[in-house]
Amino acid sequence: MSTILKNIKFTIIPHKLQFRFEAGTSRGILKEKTTYFLRVFESEFPEIIGWGEAAPLARLSVDDRLDFKSWMSTFCSQLSGIDLMKSEDKILEWVSEAIPDKFPSMRFAFETALLDLLYGGKKKIFENSFYNDSVPIPINGLIWMGNKDFMLDQIDKKLQEGYSCIKMKIGAIDFDQECALLEYMRSRYSSDEIILRVDANGAFDPESAIYKLERLASYDLHSIEQPIKKGHIREMANLCRSSPLPIALDEELIGVNGIENKRELLETIQPQYIILKPTLVGGIISSREWIEIAESMKISWWMTSALESNIGLNAIAQFTSTFPVTMPQGLGTGQLYHNNIDSPLAIEKGYIYYKKEMDWKELT
Repeated sequence: MSTILKNIKFTIIPHKLQFRFEAGTSRGILKEKTTYFLRVFESEFPEIIGWGEAAPLARLSVDDRLDFKSWMSTFCSQLSGIDLMKSEDKILEWVSEAIPDKFPSMRFAFETALLDLLYGGKKKIFENSFYNDSVPIPINGLIWMGNKDFMLDQIDKKLQEGYSCIKMKIGAIDFDQECALLEYMRSRYSSDEIILRVDANGAFDPESAIYKLERLASYDLHSIEQPIKKGHIREMANLCRSSPLPIALDEELIGVNGIENKRELLETIQPQYIILKPTLVGGIISSREWIEIAESMKISWWMTSALESNIGLNAIAQFTSTFPVTMPQGLGTGQLYHNNIDSPLAIEKGYIYYKKEMDWKELT
């Protein structure tokens, strides 16, 4: 058996995902998003295909740029024809050299497509219990921004579906109304029964943030993600020191490359948590670097998808499963779209499963 992947070809397929509802964030309303599937195969065996996904987020990703498709097509053309060792380490090392870190979502697509090809084009990215043994991963139920009634409907549905961890996006409606929603959840479930997280997406201004954090802490929340916009390093460090509510860095990690820069950021801010979105922070190797640094500093972390289709979500879930996670992860976004890719991914009672008896929709 060959130890080399020979004469590898790369092509891309753009796909426009349509949201089931108007998904509100502090950066605006999302109705659709364009993603790019990466198709990888050896020229001698074109029927064995590895799939990856580059899914830059508008107004957030480093590689959210008008010429993204052109750049990805150029890389596919220039890199086609290469040979690679059949080795996870060699593949990841090659991608880190071939795809610049200014294209984090593209780097993740190349990493995962080639790993899929390595394992025979079966949507298997890693040796992991999630794929091999259908061991589920606990996830949070996500409450999107909107008017109070819309958010309340989502809350009731997630609670009925059996989630033990609820994450609510805040910062779009009146803060008092958001607090009323948290009060509603806490009036029904204690912190022993339901974990509550909130995500501000940088919506608070530095001057009023501590007041809002103190008020939010009264609802016995697990944590708040990114209370103020990224880049306010001193203010964020002060908040992490003084907040009665644990703070998780999210957007703050985007665009920070290199081990020393990552270490300096975490040493300066000293958050309680970091949140890793491989699409946004540069893929597998980069995410592993963040985890290694964070754990050395006793900073906890969890993984989150970033509105990818089920192709990207599957890769992130399998990557997550390579770690001994017990904390609920942010891997529930596969249900957002009318036209997602049918897959074996299934969500039941706050867990995501890979059910091998279910089939993937064939991509062309």
